[in-house]
Amino acid sequence: MALQTQTVQQTSQTLKLLGDYNRLRMMQFIYERECCVCELVELINLSQPAISQHLRKLRDGGLVMEQRKGSWVFYRMNEDHTTFNLMKEILQSLPSVQSELDELEQDGLNVICHK
Repeated sequence: MALQTQTVQQTSQTLKLLGDYNRLRMMQFIYERECCVCELVELINLSQPAISQHLRKLRDGGLVMEQRKGSWVFYRMNEDHTTFNLMKEILQSLPSVQSELDELEQDGLNVICHK
């Protein structure tokens, strides 16, 4: 019974985190590929501090993991999280953001942090 309660609590927490429009958008991009803060700033059109605050919440909730590459921090989905399959289903049900990532690449904006 305790395991079921823990799972329900984790699912509730995941849904709360994904319930914010900007965090859900971030997860759409991170689902497609790992992203750095500078890319998310450009894609979502929020300030760097706002993006970082949302990413902190996603990281603290265990939904994303971060990895340093030089002076850049990249975020990717945490595939080991208990609710990963739920997140994957939610994100797959949304329209693809691949064209936005392709446009970012064409504009050369991701070149700076992907060196």
